[in-house]
Amino acid sequence: MRSNEHIEAAIAELRAAVARAFPTATFEVRTGDDPEGVYLLPIVAIEDTDVVFDVVADRLLELQIDERLPVYVFPIRTPERIRADLEARRGGRRRPHMTLLATEDE
Repeated sequence: MRSNEHIEAAIAELRAAVARAFPTATFEVRTGDDPEGVYLLPIVAIEDTDVVFDVVADRLLELQIDERLPVYVFPIRTPERIRADLEARRGGRRRPHMTLLATEDE
């Protein structure tokens, strides 16, 4: 495995590429163990996070295969975007709260 310096440079490069394409993105960086490595989590307010991954996919493969760096990118949607998507699926209606009623047998 390469040094932390190489991994940090790779994360910075990937982060910059995503930020150029999605200026409002925010980021988290975490270490993980399945697989072991450093995870860049771009947080974006868009419906399809695949387009974020597309921005870095080729370079990410080069870093992982050619440079043998354990770096990974997992774009996620903002909580607001998730909520908006859920409401759109429901037709803009909130689900009614369910109440459990006791039956006479109980």
